[in-house]
Amino acid sequence: MAEYANNPKAGFDYEILETIEAGIVLLGHEVKSIKTGKVSIKGSYVRILNEEAFLIGAVISPYQAVNTPKSYDPQRSRKLLLSRSEISKLIGTSQSSGLTLVPLKLYDKKGLIKLLVGIARGKKKYDKRETIKKKDVARLKQRGIEL
Repeated sequence: MAEYANNPKAGFDYEILETIEAGIVLLGHEVKSIKTGKVSIKGSYVRILNEEAFLIGAVISPYQAVNTPKSYDPQRSRKLLLSRSEISKLIGTSQSSGLTLVPLKLYDKKGLIKLLVGIARGKKKYDKRETIKKKDVARLKQRGIEL
């Protein structure tokens, strides 16, 4: 399972409550571009429109600039492939207060490109500070330094 892109800031800015795996509708040259690592999901998000899920704000750079169609938009919205039950679950959670849908990582599974979507709650500033403190303490313990 090759990982092509991840969103480390999502784990810092959000408390991930649950994850869902989704397929993505891509063009042929986008698949080649993703497999060469020309993709970024930082700052992107998932939105539900007309009972369909879309990945918005992800950047997939052209595979070969010369052969890319002139009308190609690297930041276009990409439809996510989910079952009806998963979409209805996402609709319910995204409408509840304070929850959002965040892409966590883009990876390969049996030759297909999948997106891991997290149902998340935004962290407050003090929660972020607490997370940093926990990481520092764990790092010090690993080094063998007592506090």
